[in-house]
Formats: sequence, C-alpha cells, structure tokens
Amino acid sequence: MTEISRGSLYVLGAGCRGFPLQKDGVLMQKNLFTKYFTICAGMILASITVLGALLMGFASQYFRSDKLKVLDRYVNQATALTLTDYQKNNYLYIDETTLNSVYSVLADAIEATIFLSDTEGKILICTDTEMFAAGQNAVPESVLMQAASGSYQETGRLGGAYKSRNYTVARPIGLPNGQITGFVFVAASASSLSIFLGQLLNMFLLSSLTMVVIAFIVIYFVTARMVKPLRDMLAATQSFSRGDYTVRVQVNSGDEIGQLANEFNYMAEALARNEAMNRSFVANVSHELKTPMTTIGGFVDGILDGTIPQEKHHQYLAIVSGEVKRLSRMVRSMLDLAKIEAGEMKLNPAEFDLNNTVCQVIFSFEQAIEAKNLDIIGLDVDKIMVSADPDLMHQVVYNLIENAVKFVNEGGYIEVKYHSDGARTLVAIRNSGAGIAPQDLPNVFERFYKTDRSRSQDKTGVGLGLYIVRTVIHLHGGEIHVSSKEGEYTEFAFSVPSAGTKNSQNLFRKNG
Repeated sequence: MTEISRGSLYVLGAGCRGFPLQKDGVLMQKNLFTKYFTICAGMILASITVLGALLMGFASQYFRSDKLKVLDRYVNQATALTLTDYQKNNYLYIDETTLNSVYSVLADAIEATIFLSDTEGKILICTDTEMFAAGQNAVPESVLMQAASGSYQETGRLGGAYKSRNYTVARPIGLPNGQITGFVFVAASASSLSIFLGQLLNMFLLSSLTMVVIAFIVIYFVTARMVKPLRDMLAATQSFSRGDYTVRVQVNSGDEIGQLANEFNYMAEALARNEAMNRSFVANVSHELKTPMTTIGGFVDGILDGTIPQEKHHQYLAIVSGEVKRLSRMVRSMLDLAKIEAGEMKLNPAEFDLNNTVCQVIFSFEQAIEAKNLDIIGLDVDKIMVSADPDLMHQVVYNLIENAVKFVNEGGYIEVKYHSDGARTLVAIRNSGAGIAPQDLPNVFERFYKTDRSRSQDKTGVGLGLYIVRTVIHLHGGEIHVSSKEGEYTEFAFSVPSAGTKNSQNLFRKNG
C-alpha cells in the first residue's frame, strides 16, 4: 500500500479501498505517470546503452579483424619479395637498399611500418625506427618462437618493443630446405581504432540523442493520454465519496483502458440506481411503518386514557391486532428482501408436483374465495412435476394467489394454466377484475410499488411481494411477466425448470 503523507485524503468506499487521493488526481498522476514514463525512458536508455556497447564491440572487432587481414596480405607480399631478393643473391645476402625501397612503397600504401629481423631478433631493415621504445632494436625471443610456427598476429606492444600499441603480423622466411633465416613484420598503429571508434560513437550518440528526444516526447503524450481516464476515474470516485454519482468518464478508445472506463461508467450508473433505490427504500419503509404504528399508538392510547368506551375495546383491539400482524408481515418481507440482496437466499431444489402446491395455497384462501363467490379454473390436471425449491415456490404461488384474491371482482374467477416445452414449465395465474393500467405494468415488480388503485384496495400489503416473487423466479433461472387488460383481467406468468431436465442443476448453480 502506498504511504500516505500528511494532508492527503484517505478515502474508504465508493469502490476504492485504501487508495490515497488528492485534489484533481495529482497524486495518481505523479505515481502512475512518473512510474510509467520512468520505466519506458529507462528501458529506452538501457536499450540504447546495450546497443551502443554491442555496436562498439562489434565495430572494434570488425575493424581489428579487417586491419589484420590487410596487414596479413602485405606481410605475405613483403615476405615473397624478400625471399625473391635473397634467392637472387644465391641465398648469401639480401640487398638492403632494394628491400628498403620496396618495404617503403608497401608501408606507405597502408600507412604501416615494415621491418626485417634475423633469427636472433636483430632488426636488419625498418621503414620507421621511431616506433620502437628507447634501447629496443630487437624482437623478443618469445615473439620469434610464435612467428616461427608460420603465422603471428597481435594487438599490443610486441613484448615491450613498441612505444605504443600496434597491430602486428609476421611471417618467417624459409629456405627450400625448410630452414628459417629471418622474419618479416608489418605493424600499424592501433590509435586508428580509437579515432574510428570515437567518430562512430559521436555519430551514434547524436542519432541516439535525437531518437531519445523524439521517443520521450511521444511517450510523454501517450502516457498522459493513457493516464487521463484513470485520473478522471479518480476524480469521479472523489465525487462518489461526497454522494455525487452524476460524474461519468469520457471513453475515447476501445482498448483495455477504454473498456475499464466503460465498466466504470456502468458501475457509476449502478451506484446511482442503488442510491436512489436505497433512498426510496428508506422513504417507503418509513411511510409503511408510520401508518400502522400511528394506528396502534392512537387506539392503545385511547383505550388507556378512557377515550374509547369499554364496550368498544374489543373492536379496537381487533384493529390493533390486525395492524400488528401487518407489521409482522412487513418485517418478514423485509427480512426476505435482506436475504435476497445479501445473496443469502439459497436454493434447495427437488422434484415435486407444482399443481399440488397451487391447490394447497388456494385452499388456504377458501374463506375469501367463498366470500367473493369466485370460480377456480384449471386445477383438474395431472401432476405438474418441476425441479425447484418447494418452499420458495410455495412463497411465489402464495404471493400471486394472494394478489389474485385481493383484486379479483366479486363473482369473478381465478384461472391457473400450465404448459411445458420439455425443459421448462410455464405457469400462468389469471384473475378477472379491474386490471392494471398500461403505464403501471413496467413497475409492478419494483420494491414498494403500488398503483393508485391497489392502494385503495390493498390495505395490508407492503409492496414487496412481487419483487420477491421475481427474484425467486430469477434464482431458478426462469422469467416472469405480467399482462393485463383494464376492466377484464390480470395475468402473471412464470417459468421454472421441468422435472428431469438435464440443465436444471446447471441453472441452479448459475443463479443460486
């Protein structure tokens, strides 16, 4: 976790856990922008450094190898000319004047020094004696032993014979009988390598500096563009922490940052909806609790202070009892709602006869059905086997039948219909009556929603039943719909997995 300095604001909530914030997202910019820019810049500089080192190494190796090849070619020529002169003089002596002029021509051609030594290392002919260290006029024996093997190459001071480093190659002069009579050396200053590498380094640094400046400018603006949505999200979370959920992040790309911004906006919309629902929930709960509590308190106070006559105590106590039961139902519904929203409502699926459950629920409303002289249609069917949670489905059927009994007209009907397509079973519960207005249909499953007509007819409901019904059906992987025609009927239709279907258990795992 990033250390937080004094004066910074530490926000817990609004989707940010332990995240230090400052005004306008400055701290985020400092951290993320600087880190990303530093990493990119560091990688570029490291890459250029490694590339430069490799380039200088390969260039040095190539230059040395090329220089030695040239020297090797000329030492072969000088050796051949020396042997020709020696042969011309019957292997008795060499013509120093002739060889010196020949060596000078070859040496000038490649800006090198050519010298000849005998088998003891004594220098006989040399085009530039100033290259040797003071008092050195002989080639070390160790060098002669290596040159006698047929070829010698080095980059150095020839065992201390030179004043400075040189490229040197040597060839032995051999007689027809195999005897070695001397050695030819060709040497060139190694300072040319330093000059070459210096020029190469200057060109490399100039081009690298140009590319680094361009790369840094590009990285700066690209990084700023990448960080901007994150800074906007940071500013939005600060607004969320203050209760303002109207801020949205502008999406300018389709990459991961753009997708994150999209998801952030979806989250903001969800938070706004939840906040509105929570406020509505509190307002509705306060309203729904206020009415029965006021009724109970008023009647109890009336009984206690004698305002209500003794002979009417039973009547008003019956009203108080009804309001208490109403409060009990409201609390139970709210507990169910809390379980649903906390994800604690679990399914215990089993195969059972759904029509039997419907019959039991309808029988529990026998008195109300007889009081309204209702016709019950559709119960005389075979078993309707489904795979669902029996207790929760009982609650679903109870709430739907209860609504149907409440809003059916006197002398009307309640009809239950079933249909199965193999994988799912569709159940429709229809009641005759005034129906639901078209503008109210989309809202009937919302929490605490009641139409004006239902408020006048339903004095006991709390507006949570249909919301719970829809949630339970969704937990089973099903759907529920409502249709109505004013003055004729209202119908709720829902689907649940049929018994024995292969995908029913998968539905439960997905939704439960």
